[in-house]
Amino acid sequence: MDLLKNLFFSGLCCSTVIVPQTLVNFWSEKKAISFSGCAAQFYFYAVFATVECLLLSAMDYDGYVAIFNLLLYPLVMLKKPCFSPVLASYLAGCANGVIHASTTFRLPFCNSNVIDHFFCDVP
Repeated sequence: MDLLKNLFFSGLCCSTVIVPQTLVNFWSEKKAISFSGCAAQFYFYAVFATVECLLLSAMDYDGYVAIFNLLLYPLVMLKKPCFSPVLASYLAGCANGVIHASTTFRLPFCNSNVIDHFFCDVP
């Protein structure tokens, strides 16, 4: 259950990273995002997308243990070890976000530091 709560939280955070800027662009004349806003949005999106993928993998492993090692399931999947995949997912997500954002925004850009879009991605 702990994995499912964290999966829901990461999915919710992944959506709320993009939606506010989208709503601002619908209501304003200037449909752009600043360079620093783009970097922050890209970092948080990378963090929560990575966390979501890793939590899905942990849930998949949990299902595998439940099906193929049914009698050993209470021993293998204790409450304490369930905290470990969640913590590892968030730590790996933060590391992935730092690596991707720092390498992407270190590149030289041609014109201004304003991106004419509401979502920042590597391409």
